[in-house]
This record gives sequence, structure tokens and C-alpha cells, in this order.
Amino acid sequence: MARVPASESTRKRIAELLGGEFEKSALMREAMRLIVEEALEAEVSERLGRGYYEHGPGGEACGYRNGYRVGRLKSAEGVVQYGVPQVADMAAPWQSEVRAALAGRTEELERVAIEMYARGLSVRDIEAAFTDARGQCALSKSAASQVSERLWEDYQAFAGRDLSGYRVLYLFIDGIAERLHLGQPREAVLAAWAIVENGAKVLLGLSPGSKEDTVSCREFLRDLKARGLVDPLLAVTDGAPGLIRGVEEVLPRSLRQRCLAHKVRNLEAKVPAERWREVKGHALAAYQAASPVMARLVRDEFVKRFERELPSATACFLDDFEACIAHLRLPIAHRRVARTTNLLERLFGEERRRTKVIPHAFGERAVLKLMYAALVRAAQTWRRVVLSEFELRQLETLREELDAEYSARNALMMKPASRSRISSNQGT
Repeated sequence: MARVPASESTRKRIAELLGGEFEKSALMREAMRLIVEEALEAEVSERLGRGYYEHGPGGEACGYRNGYRVGRLKSAEGVVQYGVPQVADMAAPWQSEVRAALAGRTEELERVAIEMYARGLSVRDIEAAFTDARGQCALSKSAASQVSERLWEDYQAFAGRDLSGYRVLYLFIDGIAERLHLGQPREAVLAAWAIVENGAKVLLGLSPGSKEDTVSCREFLRDLKARGLVDPLLAVTDGAPGLIRGVEEVLPRSLRQRCLAHKVRNLEAKVPAERWREVKGHALAAYQAASPVMARLVRDEFVKRFERELPSATACFLDDFEACIAHLRLPIAHRRVARTTNLLERLFGEERRRTKVIPHAFGERAVLKLMYAALVRAAQTWRRVVLSEFELRQLETLREELDAEYSARNALMMKPASRSRISSNQGT
């Protein structure tokens, strides 16, 4: 059995933790363990002049890796055990400067671990954490950079992973404009997360696009489908025309839900402040009705009440109305979580807060690293949606209804073409 670096085993444990429910302290311990192990391994590679699986030049006392022993570090999250690489056949016994620098520095180490797995890790952060009172850094710049770049490798693996194992119920898609290229206008970064059949909330995609146009959104969704995504029951977007058309073209078997948080804000902009409470009450009565039929009745009452006084607000309310009430076909307990893209909005807010702290972190690679890292922090607050057996049966029935509606639409589209062929044959 081939030996692997201790950090690789730790990374697998972190991936398992992030794939399910976990305690924050457990994640913190594993993150601290990983940052120490990667720093120690980078130090050994630099001392020996070769990577983990590379052969040395030979010669007297050139040194070689000789397994691991367990090191222990006290922290606020408890004792952290980590793998300490051993080096043999050196001219003089090898001693790790990193381990010496760690003594009494658990606060800095925890800060670095948080940065790495919650916000993104900069080389300056690593160097500062391993710098002693005399101003000497135990890590070389190359070793610090090596640790930092692992986050980019994590993102690349995430962006290409297989999605066929997720049975997606509800898909949420949104974009945020970022300065991906210096000197160029802001460009969209598209993100998608989902609620799957076991109730877990899972991030599925994060990808740059030229903007929230149809082409970018279409390609983003096609990439998700190429990696195994099956059409969800419901896809939620804001009012961006590109997102709407992309969902309708690529996910034709899915219901499309208009984000009600965005819709209500748009409606408020059309209403005088003194009338907003009244108008909002009528609008929410439609959006939160017991069923689509009841919602349409309330819609008609809204039009009668406000059409003459507030024509622009009425037009806004009617625009894309069916998409605003699509969630009313879901089980009652699911409607609240499936009618907005709020979770993505909070994620984008965390990422924006980080870029204010690091104003020079522009560029596609840097921004994607920061956005991807922010998801780890967000994942700590994502809770599963409880799905009962009855609700799962309701969703299965809804799936059958949507498949039947899709087949009916296709049949209607085929009829004109069939008539055209018949007329052509008769003419000949």
C-alpha cells in the first residue's frame, strides 16, 4: 500500500465533514491540523530539495523521509493531533523550525485556519502567523504560497465534480458582478445551490460568466447538466431576463419561481411610501395564498383595487405573476424556503465584505477563491430541510404532473409541423 502525506488524509476527513452535518469545533480542529501538516510537509520538501514522491540525487547523507509521528497542539477547540514528518540520513539531526514557531501560537494558528477555510488564505496571513517575536518567519515564501494555492485546487475539483449523485428538488441560481479582470467592467459570477431529496443544502456550481445574459446562463446550466444534474422540480431566479430564459431553455421540465424578495423590492419602488403598507398586504396575500387558484383570485382583486390609482405598480405586480406563485404547488412547509434566493444573497454579502478587507484581491482566480472559501463559513449555518414521507409522495406526484405537462407542450408544438407536412404531401 503506497504511503500518502498526512495532509491528504486530513483533507479527506474535511471533505467528509463538509459533505454532511458537522460540529464547528470538529471542522476547526481538522482545519488547524491540515494547515500544520501542509506547513511541515512544505518545510521538509524545501529542506530535501524534492517533493514527496520524487527521488533524490543520491550521495552521502542526502536525507530521506522516514514516516510520521504524532504531534499534539493545545487550542481553544481542544487538543489537535497532527502528523509530524520524520527525516533520516541527514548529516546533522533535522529539527523543524515550524514546530518550534508553533509553541504558544495557537491564536494565530486558529486565525489562519479560519482564513483558509472560511474566507480564503493570503500568503501574508500565513507568514504573519509563523513569524516569531524577533520578526523571523519559519516559513519561506514558496512554502507559504504552496499552502495558499491549495484552495484554488479545491475550487477546481469542486467545479468539475460529478453531480449525478444528487437528486435535486429545488435549484437556486443567482449572479453577482465582480471585477474579474483589472481595467475591465465588472462581470458576473454565477452560483447555484440546491435542496436535495434528503433535505441537505448543497452548493452545486460557481462559475464566471460575461454577464447575466442568456448565453452565460445557458452555458452555466448546461455545464451542471453535463456533470449529471437532473431537472429539478423548481428553479428559483431573480428577474434577470438571461437567467429566466436560460432556465426555460435548459430546464424545460422544471417549474420556474421568481424570487419574491426581489419582486417585492421592485414593487415597493413603484408605490408611494404612504401607500406601501396597504399594497404590500394585498401583494403578499396573493404570493402566499393557499393555492394557485386562490392566488389568481387575489390577483384579480389587486388589479381592481389599484389599476387606476397605481398603474405602474399594477403592471409590476402582474409581470411574470405565474412564476411568482409557482411555489404554491409545493408542500406547504417547503414554500417559505423555496420562494427566494436569499441564501445566495447572504453568501454574496459575505464575499463582498471580504473583498473590502482585501481591496487588491481582484482578478478571476482571486475572486473565485474568495467566493468559494466563503461557502465554508456559510455551510456552518445551512440546516437541512425536514422532509416527511408524505411530503416526498407529494413531490413525486408533482414530478409526474410536470412530466405530463412537458409532454403535452411538446405534443402541441408538434401539431403545426405535422399539419404542414400533411398539406405539403397533399399538394404534391
